[in-house]
Amino acid sequence: MTSSFPASTVLGYPRIGPDRELKRALESYWDGHSTWQDLERTGAALREQAWRRLHALGLGALPSNTFSYYDHVLDTAVMLGAVPARYQAVTEQDAYFAMARGTDATPPLRMTKWFDTNYHYIVPEIGPDVRFQLAPGKILGEIRQARALGLETRPVLVGPVTFLLLAEAAADAPPGFAPLDRLDEAVEVYASLLGVLAAEGVGWVQLDEPALVADRTEAELAAVRSAYGRLGSLTERPALFVASYFGPLGEALPVLAATPVEAVGVDLVRGGTRGLEALAGKTVVAGVVSGRDVWRTDRERALATLLAVREHAAQVVVGTSCSLLHVPYDVEREEDLDPALRRRLAFAEQKAAEVVELAGLLAATPAARTPYTTDGPVAADPATADPCMPPASARSPYEVRAAAQAAHLRLPILPVTTIGSFPQTGELRRARAAVAAGELDEAAYESLVRAEIERVVALQERLGLDVLVHGEPERNDMVQYFAEHLDGFAVTRHGWVQSYGSRCTRPPILYGDVRRREPITVRWTRYAQSLTSRPVKGMLTGPVTIVAWSFARDDLPLRDVVVQVADAVRDEVRDLEAAGVSVIQVDEPALRELMPLRRRDQDAYLRWAVDAYRRATSGAGDRTQLHTHLCYSDADEILAAIDALDADVTSIESARSGGRILGEPAVRRFGRGLGAGVYDIHSPRVPGAEEVEESLRAAARALPAGRVWVNPDCGLKTRTYDQVEAALANVVRAARHLREELGAG
Repeated sequence: MTSSFPASTVLGYPRIGPDRELKRALESYWDGHSTWQDLERTGAALREQAWRRLHALGLGALPSNTFSYYDHVLDTAVMLGAVPARYQAVTEQDAYFAMARGTDATPPLRMTKWFDTNYHYIVPEIGPDVRFQLAPGKILGEIRQARALGLETRPVLVGPVTFLLLAEAAADAPPGFAPLDRLDEAVEVYASLLGVLAAEGVGWVQLDEPALVADRTEAELAAVRSAYGRLGSLTERPALFVASYFGPLGEALPVLAATPVEAVGVDLVRGGTRGLEALAGKTVVAGVVSGRDVWRTDRERALATLLAVREHAAQVVVGTSCSLLHVPYDVEREEDLDPALRRRLAFAEQKAAEVVELAGLLAATPAARTPYTTDGPVAADPATADPCMPPASARSPYEVRAAAQAAHLRLPILPVTTIGSFPQTGELRRARAAVAAGELDEAAYESLVRAEIERVVALQERLGLDVLVHGEPERNDMVQYFAEHLDGFAVTRHGWVQSYGSRCTRPPILYGDVRRREPITVRWTRYAQSLTSRPVKGMLTGPVTIVAWSFARDDLPLRDVVVQVADAVRDEVRDLEAAGVSVIQVDEPALRELMPLRRRDQDAYLRWAVDAYRRATSGAGDRTQLHTHLCYSDADEILAAIDALDADVTSIESARSGGRILGEPAVRRFGRGLGAGVYDIHSPRVPGAEEVEESLRAAARALPAGRVWVNPDCGLKTRTYDQVEAALANVVRAARHLREELGAG
């Protein structure tokens, strides 16, 4: 066992590839166009590329096991042997992807957001009968691959307490069972892994425990004490580095400090130095370079913070606040950005270089006679800022609106709709890239968009949907598209960030005041409406989500930034209504995601976030039906806030999570239209009509049938037309059958 930690490190690194090489390799494998060996070669090349680059930048300690073919939480479940029995009848790699994506016969595990980020993780499923057993092959394989390159690495994995707190109880678990009840057995697998790593000659191992920065009960803190007391007591093990991030450790800090772990990682971007004297005698990995944004680090402030930490710690290691998984690879590739803006930016490569530079500055700086201290956070959680929200005009009461909308729209009971997007064909993606490269003129591109809208509208009419969408063929992404049409935003060409699996986004950079220059969505929505007598939804992204899924400016409180975007969305709502659009959907899937991790800050955030949504939708008249949508975000935890949005119809993910949201008492009190998703669009499987009907019956038991809407969990962009057509046909068939049964067919 060693206690010497190199002077600089990062907690993790992007893994999708600078040009999304892993995305293409995964999708080729899933489509049967390549082999598992082909996929492994791509993974090995990406790992080697990352390690070599970090080593070349001078980073002292290189992480391994941060690469994943889908998700690092799923990787940890496999390492522990926590694979539900229904996935075990296939090969190892097929079981892995079955848990992530499902099969024709078996739905996937639930998926939700990784704390307050836009990264999605696969939720482990733990019951009393799960047999934990160590499967260290992936971890050892990466260690040995790096050694073959002449590089030593520090394996990284999710710690036992966070893993079990993020897991959910299996469906057959007895009442009162919680995954944390299996802590002792899980810890023994971690103990076995540490023995294997020690025999392998590994000096340090990183165990990520971000769950410790949220509110924790005494029992959960006791679990921390027990787990790390046991692991720290092992005589044959690497040195233990427990990493926390996304906020201050709070009450967990003295608990962790009292265990035998050698190093503790603290987020000094979202947390301050208060209480760090408890870590005296330990190595502190000081996260002063943000892994959550793209702004360059204030070097003087970061150095002052490091000096304050050095007053207490046995050793200070300069690091990132969290993994760099949440930022793009390299800002130097963004040649189209304004040079003045680009000089303000740092992506993963630049942030690794900042860590190395700060480590050098710290080593060269003598101990200060008067320590610098920070009593509060170095940078406050952006969601907790609380300036005044400008007032918004109130809409009429729901009963008044509902009567006006019923008379105007004349929809059947159990109306069927989709969330917005339809599959993005290869032809459309190639055409969009050709326009950006100057190889295709705008008129030719618009002709393709027009033809795709005609196809989508005709398909929906043929299938029998009741409220249609235009399919969004002109949009690359639900946030980026709006950013491209609003002042104050910049978009990147190569700034890809993994959202889940092979899905990547390019978060816009919100750097200035936001203004809408002209209508953004009216033209194509109006065209779609001209093709049909059925209502076509205008599709907008809400203000909280636009800001949450961008890299937002750090010189204004986040709430002020959201207000600016809300005003732009409000103008768009008014213009859609003036153009004759009778149904308008304003999506807020990030409403839950942006919520602070500490309960004390959550109510204030939800108040201003709800106010921002109501401000954005306040211009709509009574007979304009307003929809909102939330997906894959534990919406059941904020149903009161969702209700307060006062949308006429809300669609929520439900199919992927097995309809658990319908069991919430708050759903039964929901006073307006609600569509609990009946089709999991993040899986290639097509649900049968009977499966959909069962979901609809569950919704009709929880709500009056007159308020039940029928829709997928989310947009259909990531699916193929064959999958979508088959699934929607089953959805319509199920809705019609239930209508007939209710005597409303």
